[in-house]
Amino acid sequence: MYSPREKKLKRAFDVATAAAGLVAAAPVLATAAVLVRMSSRGPIVFRQSRVGRNGQRFELLKFRTMRPAAGGSLITAKGDSRITGVGRFLRRTKVDELPQLWNVLRGELTLVGPRPEVQRYVDLYAPEDRAFLQQFQPGLTDPATVRLRDEETILSQSADPEKLYIETLLPLKVRVYREYLESASFVSDLRVLADTAAVIFWPGFAARLGRIELPSAVKAAKTGDAGV
Repeated sequence: MYSPREKKLKRAFDVATAAAGLVAAAPVLATAAVLVRMSSRGPIVFRQSRVGRNGQRFELLKFRTMRPAAGGSLITAKGDSRITGVGRFLRRTKVDELPQLWNVLRGELTLVGPRPEVQRYVDLYAPEDRAFLQQFQPGLTDPATVRLRDEETILSQSADPEKLYIETLLPLKVRVYREYLESASFVSDLRVLADTAAVIFWPGFAARLGRIELPSAVKAAKTGDAGV
């Protein structure tokens, strides 16, 4: 796990990178905001309560990619009818996640850490997993996110995406989070950030990493054979 010195370095790097990222991405942020506003009525920024370090809740920020008051499942699969045309593009390119740099700047997120979940799914963690993970700041990206870049596609091939997520993908993510955090360092964080950039600009790169063995239920879902 991170040493005390690495924790300080990690926070300083988070602040510097998030601030620089917000400035550099300002034209992209402005363009995305205009496109969201034009795509449908409703707020430009989507806010959702997530669970952070020590179980504290905070508002996660994203560009809105769905029609307002769409309702429905908390799980979003590829092809979800609630997603706007602009929203599909923003999700595919991960531009919808850019407002979370503000969460990083505020100290609610770190650049690399387990992705924050809504309380409903955190309540499903085994007590020992919840206690372990909540020692850490949730992150903008992590190894599980990198290696499950096609998560929405996997979910879309199941008759019950939420069941597949709860019973298969969520436990998989928790296992990967723990494995990473038990030996995490500032240098390993830099590798995760490099991998994240690679899969965004070169989607096929995720398959080349090959470090996560997908459970049989997920493999079945990818081929359309999941019995859920």
